[in-house]
Amino acid sequence: MRIYNVAIVGATGMVGQRFVTLLERHPWFRPAFLLASARSAGKTYAEAVNEKWAMDVPVPDYAKNITVLDAEKDAETLVGKADFVFCAVSLDKEQTRALEETYARLELPVVSNNSAHRFTADVPMIIPEVNPQHLGIIPSQKKRLGTKRGFIAVKSNCSLQSYVPLLHPLKKFGIRCAAVCTYQAISGAGKTFDRMPEILDNVIPYIGGEEDKSEREPLKIWGTVQNGEIIPAASPIITAQCLRVPVSDGHTAAVFVKFEKKPSKEEILALWRDFSGEPQTLALPSAPKQFIRYFEENDRPQAKLDRNAERGMGITAGRLREDSLFDYRFIGLSHNTLRGAAGGAVLLAELLAAKGYFD
Repeated sequence: MRIYNVAIVGATGMVGQRFVTLLERHPWFRPAFLLASARSAGKTYAEAVNEKWAMDVPVPDYAKNITVLDAEKDAETLVGKADFVFCAVSLDKEQTRALEETYARLELPVVSNNSAHRFTADVPMIIPEVNPQHLGIIPSQKKRLGTKRGFIAVKSNCSLQSYVPLLHPLKKFGIRCAAVCTYQAISGAGKTFDRMPEILDNVIPYIGGEEDKSEREPLKIWGTVQNGEIIPAASPIITAQCLRVPVSDGHTAAVFVKFEKKPSKEEILALWRDFSGEPQTLALPSAPKQFIRYFEENDRPQAKLDRNAERGMGITAGRLREDSLFDYRFIGLSHNTLRGAAGGAVLLAELLAAKGYFD
């Protein structure tokens, strides 16, 4: 595999910092450009992040002295120098849509962690093990944008990773409906405990926009490509509640599911154990070898103990049992800034690279 020069747009934020750390020794991707807001532009990366650095490891040496560029004004400077960009900006949706399309029209493919284009009909929203076939929409998107190699591909919302991969292999039994309650870590809000004192000894029962994303995004992921658009699936019905909890990293989901044809517990466990996808087949660098791990213990998975499964890229599950209202209930867990954010975007980029979309 060739080495790709990469730009990280939004490099000073929580997810941008994850990108900076994840790409330090990546075998395919060399992070050559770091971009952020006008406030950070012109500073070295170490100066720009300074006290905002939120990772549990130091700023990587390679990044410290890179001069930060302006994400909005310096896009053209990347042309012919960067092979693609990761985007994780803190702008409103209209600004983000416009910014990502600017990069794409400059023939710089965009792998986005943002939500702005998740419901653009010709933009694939990918969980690499679940719906890699949606990458087939990219030629239609390029036609709309008038580009030869520029396009936008997005990852789904971080909360979905804790339950959609667990539901996906069970679709063969006809999922009629599912109820999901997610318990989401503060890093999903770009916070640490010292920057979010209101979460201490507390649970906040509202996260703006999360419930709508949690109910709608799975239907696009399970949708079909037709006539240059991704048509969302009509079912299953999903209802969600999303709570912010005093956990640093790791989103937990309590899931209830009803089927057209109820499987046995043994069938569900076998499907989870054996579930893998193209990232595993292609042996992508960030792919977990065991995508889903099930715990027999009643008190697992736990965020503190299990969020780093498979370097934070695995999904863990537990407490599968029959339910008196639905057919089954269970618990899911994923690392929200690794599998759910930067790591999931890196895995998506690896899939795109392996399939030649950056060439």
